[in-house]
Amino acid sequence: MLTLDRLSCGYGSVQAAHDVSLHVTKGSIFALLGPNGAGKTSTIMAVMGHIDIQGGSILLEGADITKRRAIDRVRLGVALVPEGRQLFSDLTVDENLTVGGYAFPASSDAAKRERVFSYFPRLYERRNQMSGSLSGGEQQMLAIGRALMAEPRLLLVDELSLGLMPKMVDLCLDALLALKREGLTIVLIEQNTARALDVADQVCVLSSGLQVYQGTAAEAKAAGSMFAKFLGMGDEVAPG
Repeated sequence: MLTLDRLSCGYGSVQAAHDVSLHVTKGSIFALLGPNGAGKTSTIMAVMGHIDIQGGSILLEGADITKRRAIDRVRLGVALVPEGRQLFSDLTVDENLTVGGYAFPASSDAAKRERVFSYFPRLYERRNQMSGSLSGGEQQMLAIGRALMAEPRLLLVDELSLGLMPKMVDLCLDALLALKREGLTIVLIEQNTARALDVADQVCVLSSGLQVYQGTAAEAKAAGSMFAKFLGMGDEVAPG
């Protein structure tokens, strides 16, 4: 579904990630892990078309999208759930969902909205409520739902569990697993390593903008303390 070939990206003269090469299998969950400042968010923002590509290429199902505009990537099936949700707090749940489908004909909104509500019934209950008044978990559900309004084939999720209670994390991860079963491909940035390894098929670790590990989630769990060192956790054994 997604191939990064020696991708380097950043902000002007500042390079955030260097020579990153990934192959994300269709219908899988790919966990992108690493300490703060490792280049994880920059990498998926490059995939989304929001920061400068300084070298290498991005392929979506074999087609080179390196120079495509962000809006073109959305229409090709790429959607982002950004870190911190970044909802429109003065719009209702329904209105935020409408914004998520802005690149497509409005005639399809009703069916897509029903799909979102099937994953997150709580959003249906709060559809006329201002998004700024939702709980953190409900806002994360809405951020995922807004991205689903673009009917993506590749979903980029940045820091799913940030600031959420464990129960809400479980609900959101369950939704991602259900979407995976439907064939959606997901790239997940997650600070909770144990939860990421529980749901992911493949894992990559970035550190200081460099790719330092790539393998299956099962291999990462088996590596124990060795894998933890890639995450900057010293001798602590990676949970799982």
